[in-house]
Amino acid sequence: MATLKLTKVTKAYGNIEILHGIDLDIESGEFIVFVGPSGCGKSTLLRTIAGLEQITSGTLEIDGVVVNDIPPSQRGIAMVFQSYALYPHMTVYDNMAFGMRLARKSRQEIDERVKYAANILQLTPYLDRLPKALSGGQRQRVAIGRAICRNPKVFLFDEPLSNLDAALRVATRIEIAKLHESMPDTTMIYVTHDQVEAMTLADRIVVLRSGVIEQVGSPMELYDRPDNIFVAGFIGSPAMNMVPCTFEQSGGEVRARPENHEPVRIPVQIPAGAVGGKGTLGVRPEHLRLADGAEPLFRGRLDIVEHLGELTLLYVDCGFAEPIIAKLEGNVRIERGSEIALAARTGMLHVFDADGRSFPRQEQPLAAE
Repeated sequence: MATLKLTKVTKAYGNIEILHGIDLDIESGEFIVFVGPSGCGKSTLLRTIAGLEQITSGTLEIDGVVVNDIPPSQRGIAMVFQSYALYPHMTVYDNMAFGMRLARKSRQEIDERVKYAANILQLTPYLDRLPKALSGGQRQRVAIGRAICRNPKVFLFDEPLSNLDAALRVATRIEIAKLHESMPDTTMIYVTHDQVEAMTLADRIVVLRSGVIEQVGSPMELYDRPDNIFVAGFIGSPAMNMVPCTFEQSGGEVRARPENHEPVRIPVQIPAGAVGGKGTLGVRPEHLRLADGAEPLFRGRLDIVEHLGELTLLYVDCGFAEPIIAKLEGNVRIERGSEIALAARTGMLHVFDADGRSFPRQEQPLAAE
């Protein structure tokens, strides 16, 4: 069991600062996922926790002990890299046992740990094989097994699935989820650019941008209640539709008027000082539907239709800089060029101020019902 506490952690290379005062508490047994665009600092943050990068300022505590100057091998951490980094001339068994042999563990302890890890990861039939006789997913599981054998307090995963094809990625993601269930007291920190991995694996997600934490929360907290436009646009696929709007008084309440569209009710209380000002209205593609008599949110011309079998994506030109995307269930048949109207429940709308900060929503979103 291990807790981690990062306090005002910075990392700089010369005059270039990569991490800017990171504050983060991680509870024992949590599965934490770092996400963000390329270059946001997520891998650098992971490497500072591992001790592979020296912290420029601030403190990192593991179980209440400051470990800034403690070498990686003594932090109780095991790391799984994007590349498998297996010894090609060693069997699966020997690859998994190698670290413990260096630590001069007894033969019995080594054998017990290797077989325990192999059983968890379904590698028992492959213990006598060389890495070249394994699939990519099996090799990644060997790398994970090698980490398990060290019996660490904290697991660190640095984009471990990015080199796998789509099918293997799904299978190995399930194996990692099962691994966390089988080791509930072990803290895991996982870096990925794939939000599906983040949403399905994480207890909490840490969204980073330009070396700063934008928001920390459970997957559904970030999905339902993003703190700002960046988080709202980063979480969800396809990304949230964002359109400029103006806040205006209408019928005794403040409404948002998207450019060239009718004003719409919004699930937030807009401060009086914001009336007449500009902001952004957001709605997720999966929360849009064909109006079919309901009050429309957007009207426009259908540009592109993508039939994906279980769902259909509509790209609608509504006069904004980007098309509005609607994600409808089933194989919806609509001709390109048709004029259509899209509607959404008021409670599904997101509203952001001129600085991109989210106004707190008053209604419960559909995803939480």
